[in-house]
Amino acid sequence: TTGHADHHHKLLSPQTLCTMGPKFDPTAVVEVMVRVTGGEVGAASSLAPKLGPLGLSPKKIGEDIAKETKKDWAGLRVTVLLTVQNRQAKISVVPSAAALVIKSLKEPPRDRKKVKNIKHSGSTTFDDILEIARVMRPRSMAKELSGTVKEILGTAFSTGCLVDGQSPMDIIEQINDGDIEVPDK
Repeated sequence: TTGHADHHHKLLSPQTLCTMGPKFDPTAVVEVMVRVTGGEVGAASSLAPKLGPLGLSPKKIGEDIAKETKKDWAGLRVTVLLTVQNRQAKISVVPSAAALVIKSLKEPPRDRKKVKNIKHSGSTTFDDILEIARVMRPRSMAKELSGTVKEILGTAFSTGCLVDGQSPMDIIEQINDGDIEVPDK
C-alpha cells in the first residue's frame, strides 16, 4: 500500500495542479471592470493583474482609457468596462451617479493633485437629476423611477451641490409629500 500512497501523493504535487488549469481562449469575450480617474493614466500595476492574463498590455490600455475618458470625464472617478476579445479591448464608460451629478454642474475640471476634498457647491436642475436617474435606472435597486431619483438626490446631497437652488434633501421631502411629481419613466 505504500506504493499506492506515493502514487496518490504524486497526483497532488503542485506542478500537476498548475498545468491543469484551463487554457485561456483568446476568442472568448471577457468583461473587466476597472475604476479610473478620467483623463489620467492610472498606474499600470492596478491594471496588470486583470489584463496580463488576457494578453493585453496594461500600459497601452491605461493610455487608451485615459484618451477615452479625457473629454467627458476629466478628473472624475468613473468605472470603465473593458470588453476584451482576441487581445483587443473595447472601452466603455459606466458612469456612476456621483460622476453624472458632478458632470451636470458643468464645473471646470480641477487638478486633483492641487485641490483636496473638492466641494461641489454648484446647482444642478431637477431635469438633470431626472436624466441621470434614467441613465442609472438599470443599475438602481428602486422599483419606481422616483426611487432612483431619490438615490440620485442623495448622491447630489453627498457631493454638496444644490438642485434648483435647494438642498437635495428638501427636494426628496417634496417628492415624498407629493409636491413634486416624478414621471414613471
